[in-house]
Amino acid sequence: MKPNSDLQKNIWISFFSLFTSMSTLVCCALPALLVSIGLGATMVGLVSAFPGLIWLSENKLLVFSSSFVMLAISSYMQYRARFLPCPIDPNEARACTSARQWSKRITIFSIVVWAIGATFALLPMIL
Repeated sequence: MKPNSDLQKNIWISFFSLFTSMSTLVCCALPALLVSIGLGATMVGLVSAFPGLIWLSENKLLVFSSSFVMLAISSYMQYRARFLPCPIDPNEARACTSARQWSKRITIFSIVVWAIGATFALLPMIL
């Protein structure tokens, strides 16, 4: 398999992990934040506009576990791809380096978002 195809697969996995971690934030952290600052009516309006939020909230363990798996895969791909060679062509080498940096940033951002969502959603279940 060519290094470029590994890098492209890694970027898609990073974007998917960002998507799943954002769903954890929307399902659990956003409602808790809105209600805690006194915007319960806004939360009701949000649920009315997007009824899928209720399903996400009811199945938060499934949402968090699947997003954790995606983040773990993304982190592993980042770890594995860190020393893959980039093409010799200077333009392609710059694109390769830039793509690696963005992929790493997206993965780190996804982990931070997941941690925030997990704090708001799972910590009350434990306590």
